[in-house]
Amino acid sequence: MEAKVKMKKHGYSKEFVSMFREYDIRGLVNDEQLNEKSVYRIIKAYAGLIKSHGIAKAVVGYDNRDCSPSFHDSAVKALTDMGINVYDIGLTLSPVAYYAQYEYKCEGLVMITASHNPNGWSGFKLGLGYSTTLDKNQIIEVFNNVDARFPKPRKKGKVTVCDVRDAYLNEIVGRIKMGEYKPRVLIETANGGAGLFAYELFQRLGCVTFLLNADPDTSYPKYFPNPSDMKARKRMEELVNHPYIRADVGMFFDGDGDRLGVVDEKGTNVWSDTILALLSEPLLKKKSGAKVVYDVKCSRSLTETIKKHGGEPIMWSTGHSFIKSKMKEVGADLAGERSGHIFIGGDDYLGFDDGLMAGAKLVECLSNAKKPLSRLVANLPKYVTSPEIYVECDDNIKYDIVKQLVERFKATYGDRVVDINGARVEFENGWGLVRASSNMPQLGLLFEGKTEQDVREIKKIFKSVLGGFAELYKPWINDDEE
Repeated sequence: MEAKVKMKKHGYSKEFVSMFREYDIRGLVNDEQLNEKSVYRIIKAYAGLIKSHGIAKAVVGYDNRDCSPSFHDSAVKALTDMGINVYDIGLTLSPVAYYAQYEYKCEGLVMITASHNPNGWSGFKLGLGYSTTLDKNQIIEVFNNVDARFPKPRKKGKVTVCDVRDAYLNEIVGRIKMGEYKPRVLIETANGGAGLFAYELFQRLGCVTFLLNADPDTSYPKYFPNPSDMKARKRMEELVNHPYIRADVGMFFDGDGDRLGVVDEKGTNVWSDTILALLSEPLLKKKSGAKVVYDVKCSRSLTETIKKHGGEPIMWSTGHSFIKSKMKEVGADLAGERSGHIFIGGDDYLGFDDGLMAGAKLVECLSNAKKPLSRLVANLPKYVTSPEIYVECDDNIKYDIVKQLVERFKATYGDRVVDINGARVEFENGWGLVRASSNMPQLGLLFEGKTEQDVREIKKIFKSVLGGFAELYKPWINDDEE
């Protein structure tokens, strides 16, 4: 069992402490949380951690936000002041940064990003080994290192400015085996960094490719790049079957490129657990018995599909570091989260979450199946699933609230409650989930049933239980029934 690391006594504000989350560090850009000085302190603390593991090199990259260039400068200074050699890849995507670790043989990584969090946020994905980001105990160790006195290194680290873009794209293109049929692809990047990579990738795969909002713009004039946001997906849904486009698939990449959202040729949402089910089929044809890891938010359809094709389904906690760790622990070839993170490993790729690689594998699947995406989805077990729904809840109380919710659900439903990450309550005709968001001051909810009516009935049960907490007596965000 994993040992629990405790936070040391400190005099930091609750706002500062709240940034140190379960699988990365995120906060608001302000005097209390993230600014050039606090970035320096946090990354210096991270440098102390990796040095204790014998790591002397780190890749540094950053996402497309106003604050990112100056935060990058602070991070590079902190690392080099600690004697860490830096491979600086500049403005980039998280999966490109993970790939750069292999390219430059660096087990350290600082990716400056708040992923899908809105403008005004920033943060870090920190590496400790290839395709491995810090777990919650290691993040606490970084917190405990903040403002610690470290021995002065014999010499400062060096900075090597690198361009890994072409090598990354070549890596993906070289691993994809397209058939004669080349799908038409509509890509939405919502002015995030993925627009600098996606068009070339899918063109090189032979696809006729259409782009929406591809130019990087830190003001994000249309909407923020978050594939889970139903409003942000609307334009893609409308345009995918425009008479001048008639795309076979629409793909929406988040701001740092590690998540994928999909609509079919009719503009219908295809959630990422469904994409994972589709990708599991060709994998299991060539490797019977392969393990597939997925998070608690995923559909029963995925579990049933994996079993049907001779694979081993493994449910685990939501969070990119948790999934990568579990994937490595059990030797899984494929993994994913319903939020859009898809991890391709084994003989096919390097085992980290990569939205562009996942999109390329989906196009490969469509190319070789020679069938519309809607028809492939229609062959899977049928369930109705809600969008991801949120209710605001203060960071300082959300985990305690969830603990109480787990207890209340268990008191009624007993062993039908899966509690590896919040409370997933299994019913005969579906399930409901409530868990604490690791990235925002919110609780996340998700519901699934065999019919729309099943989903509504399960929602009512959860609304009744959550309504017993004054802190949660608020409108549900992103609820398609509101």
